[in-house]
Amino acid sequence: MKKIVTMLFIGVMLVSTVAGCSKKSSKMTIGVSIANFDDTFLTYMMDGMKAYAKKLQEEGIELDVEYTDAKEDMAKQMDQVETFVVQQKDAIVVVPVDTSAADPLTQAATNAEIPIVYVNRNPGNLPEGAFYVGSEEIKAGIMQMEFLAEKLGGNGKIAILMGKLDNEGALKRTEGVEQISAKYDGIDIVDKQTGLWQRNEGMMKTEDWLNRFGDELKAIASNNDDMALGAIQALKDGGRDDILVVGVDATPDGLNALKNGELTATVFQDAAGQGGGAIELAYKAAQGDKPEQEKWIDFKLVTPENLDEFLK
Repeated sequence: MKKIVTMLFIGVMLVSTVAGCSKKSSKMTIGVSIANFDDTFLTYMMDGMKAYAKKLQEEGIELDVEYTDAKEDMAKQMDQVETFVVQQKDAIVVVPVDTSAADPLTQAATNAEIPIVYVNRNPGNLPEGAFYVGSEEIKAGIMQMEFLAEKLGGNGKIAILMGKLDNEGALKRTEGVEQISAKYDGIDIVDKQTGLWQRNEGMMKTEDWLNRFGDELKAIASNNDDMALGAIQALKDGGRDDILVVGVDATPDGLNALKNGELTATVFQDAAGQGGGAIELAYKAAQGDKPEQEKWIDFKLVTPENLDEFLK
């Protein structure tokens, strides 16, 4: 009898263990590390994350999401991810500070069998258990330059305001601009400088270009709206209203500048869609589902002709 009771006890323990290991649960914790809370676009992305998390909560899912600011410090971001691993979060979402140095983040999560979802900035070469949500960055630059080439009639000197040079988005958007400009013998890229995604840096770089190139400069392609708005301020201060400026992101400030005739065009990058998509993918992966490893959100060109659609 004692042997039978023992066997029954072991059976119950095994069933309990299997049930405890099941990923399917209505309770979940997700750790989020954002490269920089001060980045305008990333704050809208975080709003999208919060909106999707709230939607899940309204559906009866107990979801706790912890948001941390890496302050553009890769070491700090590594510490945040390692803390999430120690805390045994069900999933981790990361906007990486430096896409070229993201491997240790990926390894920390996947070694602990915790799904990690990168959003907006793609490290590439992701192993099983690592995911990406974002847009195909090169297409934003292609859209910008196709628009500018038409506006310029295929002729003119242009400059490029780049984001951080360790960032995949900055490199790919610039590549897109260069790819299309190379098709036009009359278009010359006279310079490209990093503005670090920041408005004040965009203004300073543009001031330098005005001094160096004067009336020859005809357009500025900016990797984001914030730097484009800095460029616009420099152009205002320099009394230049003849230079075309295009951005990326379609932030509210960018759309207002387009409405006021200051920004020539921008490319809509769906911050809320990327942020919400990251939480959705993280939730599915943590539940034990097998979502797509890459989720792509489309870019859209925004001009005065379709501006009302985006102002809504």
